[in-house]
Amino acid sequence: MPQLLIEIFSEEIPARMQGGAARDLERMVGDRLKAAGLSWEGLTAFAGPRRLTLVIEGLPEATPDRNEEVKGPKISAPEQALEGFLRKTGLARDQLTERNGVLFAVLSSQGRATTEVIAETLDEVIRNFPWPKSMRWGDGTLRWVRPIKRILCLFGGQVVPFEIDGIVAGDATEGHRFLGTGRPLKIRDFADYRRQLEDNFVLIDASDRRAKILSAAQAACAARGLELVQDEGLLDEVTGLAEWPTPILGDMDPSFLDLPPEVIRLSMKVHQKYFAVRAPGGEGLAPHFVVVANVEATDGGQALAAGNSRVLSARLNDARFFWDEDRKPGAFDAWLDKLKGVTFHAKLGTMAERVERIAGLAREIAPLVGADAEEAYEAARLCKADLASGMVGEFPELQGIMGGYYLRADDQTDAISDAVRDHYKPQGPADTVPTAPVTVAVALADKLDTLVGFFAIDEKPTGSKDPFALRRAALGAIRLILDNELRLPIRRLAFMHLWLVTERLAEAPMQALEKAPYALVREAGGDLEAAAREAGWDTQIDTMFRGTRDVSAFFVERLKVLLRDLGRRHDLVDAIFAGGDDDLVRVLRRIDALTDFLATDDGANLLAGYKRASNILKAEEKKGPLPDGEAVAGLAGQPSEETQLIGAVQIASAEVDQALAAEDFAAAMTALARLRAPVDAFFEAVLVNSEVPAERENRLRLLGQVRAVMGRVADFGLVTG
Repeated sequence: MPQLLIEIFSEEIPARMQGGAARDLERMVGDRLKAAGLSWEGLTAFAGPRRLTLVIEGLPEATPDRNEEVKGPKISAPEQALEGFLRKTGLARDQLTERNGVLFAVLSSQGRATTEVIAETLDEVIRNFPWPKSMRWGDGTLRWVRPIKRILCLFGGQVVPFEIDGIVAGDATEGHRFLGTGRPLKIRDFADYRRQLEDNFVLIDASDRRAKILSAAQAACAARGLELVQDEGLLDEVTGLAEWPTPILGDMDPSFLDLPPEVIRLSMKVHQKYFAVRAPGGEGLAPHFVVVANVEATDGGQALAAGNSRVLSARLNDARFFWDEDRKPGAFDAWLDKLKGVTFHAKLGTMAERVERIAGLAREIAPLVGADAEEAYEAARLCKADLASGMVGEFPELQGIMGGYYLRADDQTDAISDAVRDHYKPQGPADTVPTAPVTVAVALADKLDTLVGFFAIDEKPTGSKDPFALRRAALGAIRLILDNELRLPIRRLAFMHLWLVTERLAEAPMQALEKAPYALVREAGGDLEAAAREAGWDTQIDTMFRGTRDVSAFFVERLKVLLRDLGRRHDLVDAIFAGGDDDLVRVLRRIDALTDFLATDDGANLLAGYKRASNILKAEEKKGPLPDGEAVAGLAGQPSEETQLIGAVQIASAEVDQALAAEDFAAAMTALARLRAPVDAFFEAVLVNSEVPAERENRLRLLGQVRAVMGRVADFGLVTG
């Protein structure tokens, strides 16, 4: 069957948009052809700097004839309903069929030439293409990312006739802007298209361009005894910048190597799209770079390398100026003063106020993570200062990193310098998690302040929108806690910090605090409500507890996402959190123990028994309050199965309490497993809803005890199966 080849040839398409454009073209054309009744053997899209290409193999020459049965009204329906159905279908009453008292219409349509469908499809796709940004040009109304120059459209080797905004489809394309022949290339099919373009220095497949860049860049480095510094993001970007990529190794002035390597790499990457180079196995950079040209120079690239070296030197001279200025005495004091005039958020105050909150929280967290409280406070006080520096103003990506360098140059301790450098980590799933105690304290304080602050002003994520990256902040905090096995009371920390935010940012006058909420809660023995009432904050308690619950619930949802990615069940997260435990390390251990338990026959059968007991109790609760107290053994005529379950529950209760106190969750599950046999036997032999009131009440108490002892481990009612 014939092949369809489409190319939309335009001015340069931004590299960041090319991958999405290829997927959109494939999806939009495929969906519309499929809706027309067409099928195919293969569909592939390509994207490059100046063209989007789509090739579809094995399309039929026409759409199939179609017979569609449409259900209509009942025969007994009002006449108006029948008239409306006839208008909709365009048929007469005698053309309808009847089945089981319902009218049906059979709509028939003849197949259409595939070329007609293709022309309509391309017109609709091009006019409605979802570019992130688009433009108009000339006098036309068509919008595209950049002006369209040509449209190639061949079906079975023949041009599909159509026109859009004055651009007529044809059978020609163009090669490389500089290296090609400069003449239109007449195309017969995809194989001819690909061959002619490669002869004219165009690689249409991004994976081919990517592989060429990587292999040639590595070879150029190896020839000089050097090693390419891999950068996947930069590699993806330059793949979309050149149709015939040619890596060239250039030389950099060695004097710039006294700049931090992050500054050099970022100057190369952001401004010039250069790859950094190092000695094999070395950590520092070598005075060289790799630039990806879009031409094959006759001199082997020497002139290009020299020109790019001069441009890089100019960029690095700017960076050196910022580096020297930022290291002048008193810089940190000046930067901290500047933060007083920088608004973090209209409702959350200035950046200086945010720093003050982070510092207080870091001091509170420090003892819980094994850090020195004053070091954590000082690191947090300085962690945002470099936002006012010249270097970070030029390269925002270096915030924190530059602060660490400047503090180290200012003879600050390694613990404080490292904490400032790494306090934004982890910023994504591939980022490393800090382990140094002071760094962990500051990083956690930073993320918790972000979460609590934006929840306090009701700026929570909704759907896919998360403008303040709160999901990332929560996941970062969770990874810090789990990877470092930190035993932190999330709810208590959230409550105290929410209290602090509320006190500092309240619009209406409230009771002034003589001490920080942290100190007030400690003096109250950890009782959050008592501390708030003692401070005279009775009217704010409900608001703060509601905010705390919201933050905790958000942590739970993010933990579910993380654990789902790790292969754990989200319902078990709910089952464990329902008990009120907010120690994430302990929660994870309990989830793992519960997972192992439910994978056994004892666990699965006991879960079924729990649900049966719970259903009985719920049904009885609707009739009235359940009987109080514990079940009694030795009643007259009491079945042995009932007596045995009473004894088993008493033993299991003591063993579960002892195991949970020791955080031996496997032992707690073992204790529950021993209930499986007596619970099964009880339900086999005993009628719970006995006609004798005393027997019925005793058995309901017993089921309540079974539910209660299992509930100390987890809320098994939330386990889905």
